[in-house]
Amino acid sequence: MLAIPAIDIYSGKITRLFKGDFGQTKFYDESPLNYAVKFDLIGSEWLHIVDLAASLNGNISVIDQITEIKSSTNLKIQFGGGVKSLSNARKAFEFGVDRIVIGSISISYKAEFEKIYNEFGANKIVVAADVKDEMIFIKGWTQKSEVTLWNHLEYCISIGIQYFLCTDISKDGTLKGPNIDLYTRIMQKHPQISLIASGGISGLDDLVKLNSSKIYAAVIGKAIYENRISWEELKQFVS
Repeated sequence: MLAIPAIDIYSGKITRLFKGDFGQTKFYDESPLNYAVKFDLIGSEWLHIVDLAASLNGNISVIDQITEIKSSTNLKIQFGGGVKSLSNARKAFEFGVDRIVIGSISISYKAEFEKIYNEFGANKIVVAADVKDEMIFIKGWTQKSEVTLWNHLEYCISIGIQYFLCTDISKDGTLKGPNIDLYTRIMQKHPQISLIASGGISGLDDLVKLNSSKIYAAVIGKAIYENRISWEELKQFVS
């Protein structure tokens, strides 16, 4: 299993939300670039960047940070937030991202979502399945859809999607451990997909447990910034 460090950016700063709530926002002083360089130095292959403002308004706001990180490191960037149209997908790739994460439009605007998939292909797209009680949430986790996780997985798999990022919103930012039961059930039902787990990872023990669930990768953010996992521990999983 691969650990993918996460940098959520809001107003140019590294930011962590509690359960996706913009009213419970914590900023960190060190710059996104400084952390990206550290991840690169320990051998990280991928970096997960989320544009939190764009997840709400659809306007990508972190182009400068992406450009800076790509020019200063060897990291591949998996980018989410604001990819709500084919034009935004093109823009993200033009500025150097290696994979895009698509959430809301895979639920609410399937025609546009499928245009993006048809243009860029399965290796360039990750579908974000953001869930609470196994229901999909959209628009920066602010709106509950009427689509279940299981129905959404089946639809996406039917058109050829390979990569999925599943976040249990009730766990995200809590440092109380990931929903391993959910990820295990997903892999039992759909062993052919590449599943990226997200939400609640508190340190090395959680990464070890997730490693045994046969998932492709796990996104880890707050545990790094709160010093719940050491750089040496993280290094074991990042490449």
